[in-house]
Amino acid sequence: MSGPAISIIIPVLNEAAGIVRSLERLQAFRRQGAELIVADGGSTDDTLHRAGTLADCLIAAARGRGSQMNAGAMRARGEVLLFLHADTSLPAGALESIAAARAAGAVWGRFDVNIEGAVRGLGMVAGMMNWRSRLSGIATGDQGIFVTRAAFWQLGGFPEIALMEDIVLSRALRAIAPPACLAERVTTSGRRWEQNGLLPTILKMWWLRWRFHCGASPADLARDYGYVPDER
Repeated sequence: MSGPAISIIIPVLNEAAGIVRSLERLQAFRRQGAELIVADGGSTDDTLHRAGTLADCLIAAARGRGSQMNAGAMRARGEVLLFLHADTSLPAGALESIAAARAAGAVWGRFDVNIEGAVRGLGMVAGMMNWRSRLSGIATGDQGIFVTRAAFWQLGGFPEIALMEDIVLSRALRAIAPPACLAERVTTSGRRWEQNGLLPTILKMWWLRWRFHCGASPADLARDYGYVPDER
């Protein structure tokens, strides 16, 4: 019996408040044959218990999106790996769009993004993200990166760094093939813009990207971003 065409891999950490809603939105894709894997980075809340039977596979992994997504990919059976943040939802036709991109020869790609939230200007931010991604060939985790299993492991998977793992993988994939930039939109939470304000968040992300481009340590950038990696 052949495996699923697509494995959806979700890294989580203390997402108990929203994990049920997130996984329930993905049940239609499971019914279409997608495999759903949740990779937990050491949650101290009820995340894994609440995920329960809403995923095909629940695994524990070293904390950090890169290491969690790699652990999920190691368990995945799909020909295509789709990496999805817990606060991001897929468009209804996501699997068909990926299949069409693959049939056209795409090795990897991402969706356009819509940002959901009450802050004015999020539509502009999403438009800038989509435009920048099309121009640069670089995708962010918010955009639902998908890649063939073969290409992913050819590059060694995600780098296991504290921040910018999506940027590093995108650069490596771009050297193999251009991304399929799908116009269908995933919808991601605008919570970080709501918490920190629109302009301060934009400026901080630009500043972090610039520092990363100049060689700053991902661990230092993560701390400045507000995320303290587990260094045990």
